Amino acid sequence: MAEEQEAAAQQERPQQQFAMQRIYNKDLSFESPSTPMIFKKQWQPQVNVDLNTKSDTIDEQGNFEVVLTVTITAKIEDDTAFLIEVQQAGIFFISGFEGEDLRRILGTAAPNVLFPYARESIDSLCVKGGFPPVMLAPVNFEAMYQQAMAQQAQAAPEGGEAATH
Repeated sequence: MAEEQEAAAQQERPQQQFAMQRIYNKDLSFESPSTPMIFKKQWQPQVNVDLNTKSDTIDEQGNFEVVLTVTITAKIEDDTAFLIEVQQAGIFFISGFEGEDLRRILGTAAPNVLFPYARESIDSLCVKGGFPPVMLAPVNFEAMYQQAMAQQAQAAPEGGEAATH
């Protein structure tokens, strides 16, 4: 009897699916405002990396667009050697997840799929701009997501509930 109830409960739950539909560059930008003089300086840049993700529902069938934005700024002293911004996007079919589980997938699993493509675009842009590749280290999107959730919880008013979007 218990086995029949468990089987019925599993049939009622929607099947969970996460599938990449398409990956594409939404925006690419490379600027090198200090060339050619920057090439005369010893290459020991200060490199700043900023990451951001956003997601939007595309349709009611479970398709979402996730955009990973990576901005790299390399400076030598006060001169900007280069500034790169890559918006690597993807369409993902996600079904059977709701609420916090859906937000976690959009904030961790999808960016994990997109990051290697963004990293390759950044390396290619650097080399084509006359600079060595950046070779970004892997990113722990799960830890970034947890940190963002903790910051959101701290920003919530005392005694109130955090707003969810």
